Amino acid sequence: MPIHTNALLNYGYAVLRAATARAIVASGLHPSLSLHHRSAGDALALVDDLMEPLRPTVDLVVHRLVDAGVTEVKDAREDLMACLNADFPTANGATPLSHILVRLAQSLARSFLDRKLRLDFPSRPLPDEIPESEDD
Repeated sequence: MPIHTNALLNYGYAVLRAATARAIVASGLHPSLSLHHRSAGDALALVDDLMEPLRPTVDLVVHRLVDAGVTEVKDAREDLMACLNADFPTANGATPLSHILVRLAQSLARSFLDRKLRLDFPSRPLPDEIPESEDD
């Protein structure tokens, strides 16, 4: 995998990680308390847990960008940020990834309170389509 592809993936994952962290904190959870990831000193282990099933959205955006000849992160930032607007099918209709993250974090918080695991995931792990930035 070329270095530029790794740089695009790293930036996209950072965008997804930051949005997931915001959703977790807004839901009253602590981002370092993990369900699966075990890393000493990782302040965002829960973030890594919750974002994991949604990483393919970033992968799809990066694949499209690389196919289009984009090699620099500075040229891909807007498209990678736009992945948070990707609509996923849910029981409530099409829902942007940014809202999926909030619902997922809230459902995890409810699961802790109710002692019943009922996470609010989209109907499918991939979005209906990948949005492009406004400039495209």
